[in-house]
Amino acid sequence: MHIVMLYKSTSVHFRALSEHNMKKIYFAGSIRGGRADAELYRRIIEYIQKSDTVLTEHVGNLALSKTEGPPDRDVAIYEQETAWLRESDLVIAECTTPSLGVGYELAYAEKCGKPVHIFYNKRRANLSAMISGNKYFLLHPYREEGEIYPIIDIILGHD
Repeated sequence: MHIVMLYKSTSVHFRALSEHNMKKIYFAGSIRGGRADAELYRRIIEYIQKSDTVLTEHVGNLALSKTEGPPDRDVAIYEQETAWLRESDLVIAECTTPSLGVGYELAYAEKCGKPVHIFYNKRRANLSAMISGNKYFLLHPYREEGEIYPIIDIILGHD
């Protein structure tokens, strides 16, 4: 095992990661809250998929509908998404575009004890205090997209 240091504000968080094996990543990004960052989600998902499994690759689908569906479909979505959250090894979320659903997913992941890493563009986003004030979440503000990928490498245990 090796130790990876992750920085959050002034504190240092340590996560012990076993030798690299395919991790199951739950990627969270806005769908019904807005699809302005869908292309970014797609690129992040593709990057993660070079080495690990993304359970929610549909979040990067540019054709994904952001409209509400019939109640039975929404129940099926809820059941599938929460099952994937329970199955995942960790959560990576891009939270620049606000989303009630993503907020719920983050709280659910915390309840399940999953590590949660939140990326957001600090030029465009003003995170809710319920996210930024929760010390459980590991926040990764960025200015440029290129800053995201080296942090993902650290999260996933790539050297």
